[in-house]
Amino acid sequence: MLRAQCIRAHIEQPVVALSSLWLGDDHTFDDTVWLPAGGRAAGVDDSAAAEAPHRVPRLDHEPADRMAAVATWIAEARPDALVVDASVEIALLARSHGVPVIAMALPGVRIDPAHQLVYRSAQRLIAAWPHGLYDPLWLRPYADKTCYVGGITRFDGRALVRTDLPDERPTVLVLGGAGGIPCTAAMVRACAARHSRYRWRGIGSGDRVDDPWPQLCEADIIVSHAGQSAVADIAAAAKPTILIPADRPFGEQHATARALAAAKMALTLDRWPDLDAWPWLLAEAGALDTDRWRWWHTRGAAARAAAAVTEVVTAGDLQPAW
Repeated sequence: MLRAQCIRAHIEQPVVALSSLWLGDDHTFDDTVWLPAGGRAAGVDDSAAAEAPHRVPRLDHEPADRMAAVATWIAEARPDALVVDASVEIALLARSHGVPVIAMALPGVRIDPAHQLVYRSAQRLIAAWPHGLYDPLWLRPYADKTCYVGGITRFDGRALVRTDLPDERPTVLVLGGAGGIPCTAAMVRACAARHSRYRWRGIGSGDRVDDPWPQLCEADIIVSHAGQSAVADIAAAAKPTILIPADRPFGEQHATARALAAAKMALTLDRWPDLDAWPWLLAEAGALDTDRWRWWHTRGAAARAAAAVTEVVTAGDLQPAW
């Protein structure tokens, strides 16, 4: 939802948000529609991942309330366009109701029938990464309607925060969170105890921070998963980074991490390293050229995505929903 909020800030037309998250106190959108939680996400090895759709395995009735809520809202609100971030099922539902779809493309191997059907039927595709660093084969057939906008971050244009810490040790910031690296607060404490010449800080694993920008700015080295939002936030701060991609459906984070490693923008690992490996890894990460984070094109990315949405909307004098 953070990505949707970033893009919405650059859209002049009214925008309605549809989400399973509670957005009651959010004033980014003109209106919000709460959706019941959907069915379980199909994993990489789930047989449902090879089918269309992904998130409705046979005889699983959990998605019924969610899809009914979306269909009812479409029938009542008559939206002119729908921006869909990640959900194949919602995109296909909207198109089956005659609603033009703008789909957010995701990294990984998206050659399955469901994704390909969405990409064929969408009016526009938005890829939140730079085309020059990651050009997946499966998106090339849709080049005429794909906009590569760069990494979208809520910190675009935000000034770096200067921090005067009494502790002069280099700071290692570990970013956890849902769907992130398999790291616990205890694991971060173990690193701090073994390698005390660094100041270790962990957020996102039991220590939620609404605004992590000050922590990103004060960090000397960041250890993170390779989710699109996390990578874009790191790029905005331009810090030496060690990426440990989480296992996600379709190899999403591994694809992003490989692209960054190939460009020598980040050090990439397959798993959480042994305690004794950290000194060498931190030294390797610290030697990276952080100017290369500019290549992720975060500056103006949300505005470019909004322009792509607006182009579709204004072509038919439409109003978008998300």
